Amino acid sequence: MKRFIEKMRDPKERKVFYTILGGKMIGVALLLGIISIAAVHFGGKGTKAWADESPAPAAAAAPAAPAPAAPATPDNPPYVNPINTSWVLVTAFLVFFMQAGFMMLEAGFARSRETVNVLLEGIIDTCLCGLLFWGWGFAWMFGSGNGFCGNQYYFLHNIPPTYGSTGVATLAFFLFQFAFADCTSTITSGAMVGRTGFIGDLLYSVVVSGVLYPILGHWSWGPDGWLNNIHPAAFHDFAGSTVVHTIGGMIALAGAIVLGPRLGRKFKRDGGGPMPGHDMTIASLGTIILWFGWYGFNPGSTLSAMDYIGIGRIACNTTLAAVTGGIVAMFYVYPRTKVWDCGMTCNGILAGLVAITCPCYWVSTLGAILIGAVAGLVVVWGTDLLEYLRIDDPVGAVPVHAFAGIWGTWSLGLFATGAYGAPTALGADNSAGSIVRGLFYGGGTDQLFAQIKGNAAIGGGAFITGLILMYAVNLTGTLRISKEGELQGMDIHEHGGAAYPEFTTTGS
Repeated sequence: MKRFIEKMRDPKERKVFYTILGGKMIGVALLLGIISIAAVHFGGKGTKAWADESPAPAAAAAPAAPAPAAPATPDNPPYVNPINTSWVLVTAFLVFFMQAGFMMLEAGFARSRETVNVLLEGIIDTCLCGLLFWGWGFAWMFGSGNGFCGNQYYFLHNIPPTYGSTGVATLAFFLFQFAFADCTSTITSGAMVGRTGFIGDLLYSVVVSGVLYPILGHWSWGPDGWLNNIHPAAFHDFAGSTVVHTIGGMIALAGAIVLGPRLGRKFKRDGGGPMPGHDMTIASLGTIILWFGWYGFNPGSTLSAMDYIGIGRIACNTTLAAVTGGIVAMFYVYPRTKVWDCGMTCNGILAGLVAITCPCYWVSTLGAILIGAVAGLVVVWGTDLLEYLRIDDPVGAVPVHAFAGIWGTWSLGLFATGAYGAPTALGADNSAGSIVRGLFYGGGTDQLFAQIKGNAAIGGGAFITGLILMYAVNLTGTLRISKEGELQGMDIHEHGGAAYPEFTTTGS
């Protein structure tokens, strides 16, 4: 006991003790959870037969699927639709390729000495997310349960042939949604580049991918999510301005606050400015890869190749919002800096893409241009706000994903034209009960207030739980790398090698 007390007086020994203790506690909790889930669900209790289940597709929140004996209708495909399944798989592959874009974007905006760290974080986040989403993330997000959390399909056990009324094979739908989940954890890491310990990254990634994203996402995209039933208008988020981007951006904000700025980071109000990224070539290429992947992200969220008119409209709106966001951000910044800023232009493009992700199905091309234009301003204003608050976000993850995601979600309540309803397995449903109409098109404020409520609930929940998570990981002593490690360079200190061994990267 005396020896233990003496060791605990040493800060290094204390850090090792808390790290080991924290890891063991997390391991025990996960083991108990797996045992509990296996006992209940693999025994066949609490899991309905597939014919009785009625999950709704994430993007469209379509009506519950009737029993198989009912006559075939657009909302009740009689079999797994091969066209829709192929469409969803192709778009899932596009969304998955966005991981390459995220890795290149973040690496380019980072310093050269932390490039390997950024790349490995993106790779291992993907691996962790895949297993966690298979185990229980998909169950909590897309299984039936209650308004706050699902309770079916653990370890993809007893899944139906097709997911709800989509006509899409459930495993194809799982892959599509896994790619979305993967984006959220990667978004979080962007604001934490350059000073997050690798063990700390693993710990928070497990919770983000395995707990926070599935539960918060269920509120909107789950078959019985409570935001689908708010009155007088239900909350809508077609492809994830809130569910993916606001969640990721708000957790990123929490992480940046808890971590504090990188060593040597001097803010504008203190006479400094942002640290330059080491390679705008790969950052710019990463931006274009993300843009390309967004053609899976948004059009794929129809979950139906049969709604070809809707797919074309979504793809066009996605493009127009992106180009407008980039142009507005570049020209808005130029008078202040007297330079044509490539980094801000890239983030303006991404902000436009994030903003249009929620309303892309329901707005006109003019609406998409206006939404993208405002997003280009929002990303600049958001960057200025973080700089004033002395919050270090090396890649602009918070302005791009959190702030532009908020704007995009609200914009639906303003710009929805009232001409479109929802995609179904066999085409568009533009019946009166499915139409979405915003304030500027005579719809009043009901939809706008629904968007604000839903975004505040999910975004606020993400920020609060994100703070709790980051402070908890920080207590283990693993969230922030040591001062010596940060000065040496994360690639050498954490991973044993530099991304550019031919060049001296320590201290750059």
